[in-house]
Amino acid sequence: MKRPTFFHGVIVAAVLGFFASAIVATLTPFVGLSAVVRLVIPALALAYLLYLFSRSTERLGRITALSAWTVLAVTAWWVAPPLPLYLLTHVAAIWLLRSLYFYSGLLPALMDLGISTLSISATVWAITRSGSVFLATWCFFLVQALFVAIPPALAKKRTEQRSTPAESEQFEVARRQADQALRQLFTQ
Repeated sequence: MKRPTFFHGVIVAAVLGFFASAIVATLTPFVGLSAVVRLVIPALALAYLLYLFSRSTERLGRITALSAWTVLAVTAWWVAPPLPLYLLTHVAAIWLLRSLYFYSGLLPALMDLGISTLSISATVWAITRSGSVFLATWCFFLVQALFVAIPPALAKKRTEQRSTPAESEQFEVARRQADQALRQLFTQ
């Protein structure tokens, strides 16, 4: 799988926004807005996490991470904290899992935390200005789509700049010698 692009994030934001608004509009008359919102938030988080898992090259720990997220989501639903804390819990889980699966350093993870904070601000702004669930959800995931601009590792660039052409040439010579030795072993 290749790393997602901003365009993929825009599409995911639109799809999740559509489903969120459809579910809220459909279920609110039956169970009330508060109950529907407490069901939609983890459903959207799960859908987004599955999207992230599908785009990540990292394969280890997916079942464990999904299990831990499920325990967190069920616990948060059962404890029923105030809605802002409930939302922050799920956003923190998304941030943590994205940091684990897409970054290999503290600085990129902190930059992603900034994007998560900005996405919450955009959501609050959109819901207070428009009252639209679609726009609020779309703004949240649209800002979340900016995570593709964060480099996976900042320290890696520094080490690549330090390598000299002589070191690269020595590595290539050693690699060719190793390939030749392997060919000789397998042809004998």
